[in-house]
Amino acid sequence: MYSIYPQLEYRISQQELSTMRIRLATLALCAALSPVTFADNVTVQIDADGGKKLISRALYGMNNSNAESLTDTDWQRFRDAGVRMLRENGGNNSTKYNWQLHLSSHPDWYNNVYAGNNNWDNRVALIQENLPGADTMWAFQLIGKVAATSAYNFNDWEFNQSQWWTGVAQNLAGGGEPNLDGGGEALVEGDPNLYLMDWSPADTVGILDHWFGVNGLGVRRGKAKYWSMDNEPGIWVGTHDDVVKEQTPVEDFLHTYFETAKKARAKFPGIKITGPVPANEWQWYAWGGFSVPQEQGFMSWMEYFIKRVSEEQRASGVRLLDVLDLHYYPGAYNAEDIVQLHRTFFDRDFVSLDANGVKMVEGGWDDSINKEYIFGRVNDWLEEYMGPDHGVTLGLTEMCVRNVNPMTTAIWYASMLGTFADNGVEIFTPWCWNTGMWETLHLFSRYNKPYRVASSSSLEEFVSAYSSINEAEDAMTVLLVNRSTSETHTATVAIDDFPLDGPYRTLRLHNLPGEETFVSHRDNALEKGTVRASDNTVTLELPPLSVTAILLKARP
Repeated sequence: MYSIYPQLEYRISQQELSTMRIRLATLALCAALSPVTFADNVTVQIDADGGKKLISRALYGMNNSNAESLTDTDWQRFRDAGVRMLRENGGNNSTKYNWQLHLSSHPDWYNNVYAGNNNWDNRVALIQENLPGADTMWAFQLIGKVAATSAYNFNDWEFNQSQWWTGVAQNLAGGGEPNLDGGGEALVEGDPNLYLMDWSPADTVGILDHWFGVNGLGVRRGKAKYWSMDNEPGIWVGTHDDVVKEQTPVEDFLHTYFETAKKARAKFPGIKITGPVPANEWQWYAWGGFSVPQEQGFMSWMEYFIKRVSEEQRASGVRLLDVLDLHYYPGAYNAEDIVQLHRTFFDRDFVSLDANGVKMVEGGWDDSINKEYIFGRVNDWLEEYMGPDHGVTLGLTEMCVRNVNPMTTAIWYASMLGTFADNGVEIFTPWCWNTGMWETLHLFSRYNKPYRVASSSSLEEFVSAYSSINEAEDAMTVLLVNRSTSETHTATVAIDDFPLDGPYRTLRLHNLPGEETFVSHRDNALEKGTVRASDNTVTLELPPLSVTAILLKARP
């Protein structure tokens, strides 16, 4: 994980709390009495026979299930919500994970080594027992060192009763001395040789034999097929600076990547190799602080990575990448910006507030470049260097947005799920999981049909339709997202090649409260309603910040 938000601590007196409650109640009453603003009508066109593509189950994913601590009730919630994918490697904690000893060094906590929830053997068994239909993602370690012992941990309990402070990233395991002024620099750094051990590509892929081999644990490989090539290597000089003191030369990293991927493919031909897992927008384009030097000029990191993978695949005859995987921690602060973040990935006209590293996309620095469309660029590079039948898909395995309120979160998440289904993205596992996301996941995962079909809106910035159809093409779900924070839109939905007849059920998320509302498939916040069809169209009002599903059956 690469976080842009500091941890904050608030201390509120009972009197202040009572005052806040009165003010919040007053605001809620005022909002309830405010008139609804109606905006322009919206026309939605759906082609039931156009743009059909399978929706990846791995879009309905999340990070870090904490399987070891889940109760039967928790597991039932996962099943009811429709969780289909779990990224279980733990982000930064995966880089120095020792699968033989079930230990990991935690870079965000003094580099201390812990067992705790670091037993992937137990975790994969629990998931495959309790959530047998879910896919999982794990990770190989490419940094060259992994945890060896907890004997040299910094005594955080004796120091400050294990409380968070700004110095938790100081390198104190291995006999370090803390800098009491805080920050990331220790007064005396610990010795990593005391708590780490060497780890080769052969060592890291050995887990495949341990899990799937003849005398292995019997893990079902079909549900543990996604393997990440470590985590955020472009910022190891910051996150794992006990090991990496200077930026790893790009070709050194790629050499280890290629060697590990080849060994993994030999042991597990059906593996899904994911990479290179850059940490954030800057790292999409830069390796370290800059784009990658070439004989003539520079090339952005993501383009260079794709180019080098293509070259090595041709030279070796071994497939080295299945899913190109990114992380994203946007800086959007208010609801109006957060609900537009889905446009960062494919919209070639969207001006991104985070446009920074992208200014290096042409090699040099061009301050006029402000449109990301990062997955669009990636698809262009994949086709350029690997050809039209490259077979590499896309994934976003970490993303976190500011928690403004549950409906803003729900609208952002719904827009991401819909956009990624429209564009064939394979994996989406948000890092943060806030109120509003269980409800949205449940609505999409449980009510969407298997195949996406083409939809368009006359006001795409604020109202989008995400439509899906079943194999028999006689049932369809239309999900309508109104991103406006203040305006109700009247939507007229016209559908081609799908005859309508009679009333249809609707399900809606709107005005979610601050506390979690999703309990189960039957106990949740979905508002039920009906709409009628006329001349093969459906007309309905979409409240501000709402997600509305129309469940359609074709006329026989």
